[in-house]
Amino acid sequence: MAVAPQILAMHAAALWAGLLILWLLVLSGLVVVRRRKHLVAFGDGGHAEMTTATRAFGNASEYIPAVLVALVLLAAVGVPPTLIHALGGVMLAGRIIHALGLLFQKGPSLGRVLGMLLTWIVLLVCGVALVAYAVI
Repeated sequence: MAVAPQILAMHAAALWAGLLILWLLVLSGLVVVRRRKHLVAFGDGGHAEMTTATRAFGNASEYIPAVLVALVLLAAVGVPPTLIHALGGVMLAGRIIHALGLLFQKGPSLGRVLGMLLTWIVLLVCGVALVAYAVI
């Protein structure tokens, strides 16, 4: 029995939602590890390592929810599962690249720029696709 494309799109959205949530847990765990290392209970304690860890998590947690909602809505309105996979994959790659650029390079970095560019592209495509599906 064939599975409806909309169900496949929801499965794709679920996959990327799960992977993006797991990435948030990785970043959150890094914050905890650095808090223990520097004995900082709140804030950054003046440690650059704490600042970068909390911003890597914070930045991801600011952008990921909007994309998760968009992926589910796109799946619900019937976009092809391949588009969901493409958007989810680019978003995860962008968030990983951004975090690595923030965590392991000082100051402005190619990783941060590329990661944000990929994130913005995903947001733009999601926004345009949602509007297009709503009015067409």
